[in-house]
Amino acid sequence: MSKPNMQLSDSQFLQGLRVGNNEVLAALYKKYYNIVLKLVVNNSGTSDAAKDIYQETIIVLYENARKPAFELNCQLQTYIYSVAKRLWLKQLKKNGHTFLIREDDEGGIADVTEDIALHQQKENDIEKAAKSLESLGEPCATLIKDFYVKKLSMDEIAEKFGYTNADNAKNQKYKCLQRLKKNFFDKNTVEQSEIEK
Repeated sequence: MSKPNMQLSDSQFLQGLRVGNNEVLAALYKKYYNIVLKLVVNNSGTSDAAKDIYQETIIVLYENARKPAFELNCQLQTYIYSVAKRLWLKQLKKNGHTFLIREDDEGGIADVTEDIALHQQKENDIEKAAKSLESLGEPCATLIKDFYVKKLSMDEIAEKFGYTNADNAKNQKYKCLQRLKKNFFDKNTVEQSEIEK
C-alpha cells in the first residue's frame, strides 16, 4: 500500500483508513472524486460544492472505518455515492431548492441513514460545544482552551492566571467545566423544546 496510484481493494482502503495511512487516503480521494463531482454538478451544484460534499463524505467513511464493528455491506463506490447523495440532498434542501436527483449509472444505493445521522449529531454537538464555550466568558473560556487545546499544565495555567498554585487552578478548571456543561445542556434543552413545538 505504498503508492497512491496503485489499485486497492475495498478492504485495503478500509484497513488503510483504520490505521491512518495518508497514502491510502490520497488514493481514495483520487479514485472516487469524479463520482461525487458528477452527482453534484448534474444536480444544481458546482465543482466547489462537490469538493465540500466529497470531503464530508470521506469524513463519514473515515469515522465509520475507525469503528471496530463497522462492516461494509456493499461496494465502497456504492457507499461513497450513497453518502454523498444524502449529504447533497440535505444541502439542497437546506438552501431551499426543490430538487429531483438525476440518477447516474453508478450502481445501487446503500442505506447510510444511520451513518449520516451519527455524523450529523457529532457535527451538531461540536457546534453546540463551541457556542457554549463562547458564551462561557472569561477567564473560563481561555482556561479551558489552554488546558484542553494548548495542553498547558496546571502549573503553567496557575502562573498565567495568577493562581497561588496548581491545585487552585485545577479547582477553577473544575468550576469552569461545570459551567460549560450547564451551558451545553441548557442549550440542548432549549433547542429540543424548540424542535418539539
